[in-house]
Amino acid sequence: MTIRKFGTYDAPSVQPITEDLDWWHPVEGAPRMKTWIEHQSEDGKYLTGYWEATPGSYRVRYDVDEFIHLFEGKVTLTDDGQAPRSFSAGDTFVIEAGFDGIWKTEETVRKAFAIRVR
Repeated sequence: MTIRKFGTYDAPSVQPITEDLDWWHPVEGAPRMKTWIEHQSEDGKYLTGYWEATPGSYRVRYDVDEFIHLFEGKVTLTDDGQAPRSFSAGDTFVIEAGFDGIWKTEETVRKAFAIRVR
């Protein structure tokens, strides 16, 4: 068994990606994001790390499953045709592949994530 330790959410061990991720498209405000990929499996289908975003909204379509734990901030997610759902610091949740809607960062958010590529 391999156990891997990486940085903490307030001190990641890698440099961040500072460009918006390809499938995230700003639609309101001027949101900015940073992504720290702390670990990626050899086949590239499992990623873990940290993510930060400033207030604003993105249109996003998930083709992956993502486990999220929010350390800071507040977000509202609205899957097309569904009621909005809000999450704040301390919440843990999963976004499944197929989510197609709006990610609105209400307050600057920092999260830990684990992504499984389908």
